[in-house]
Amino acid sequence: MSVLRPPFTPLTAVQKVKAAQAAWNTCNPPKIALSYTPTSIWRNRSTFLQGRSQIIPFLQKKWEKELHYRLRKELFAFQDNRIAVQFWYEYLDGDELRASGRERWWRCYGLEHWRFDAEGVMERRMMSGNDVELGVGGPGGERWFGGEIPEGKDVNGLVDGIGEIPGGHF
Repeated sequence: MSVLRPPFTPLTAVQKVKAAQAAWNTCNPPKIALSYTPTSIWRNRSTFLQGRSQIIPFLQKKWEKELHYRLRKELFAFQDNRIAVQFWYEYLDGDELRASGRERWWRCYGLEHWRFDAEGVMERRMMSGNDVELGVGGPGGERWFGGEIPEGKDVNGLVDGIGEIPGGHF
């Protein structure tokens, strides 16, 4: 049971988004899955899932590929039991690293639409995202979340080192 239950207010909607951000930055699939109902329905890009039994292995596989994952979420809109979120995250491509030893960094930009049950547990998550390669020659520019972020420290204000998102990005 969640303390942050619908109908959401401006404050509780932001708190719900930041709680999700903190949970996802742990990269701990069993912990994250508890934020979703046992029968939660997901669309993650072109993948469709239902239930924690599918969410956990999906997230485990995700973070086998997406190393050094660091996510930031921002409230986009909310009403009653629904929240829309814009997000961006960076990761090192683990598949590429294992196959060739080459470090390729990516940033994903996207939107999510969430729907919650009366207890504040997410029952529906629809995600659309697009990846942009980072680094020398990559159209996405340089990393925003450069270096390790200390455990428990929020990524807010760490983007670009000055708390602002560089021009042309969200």
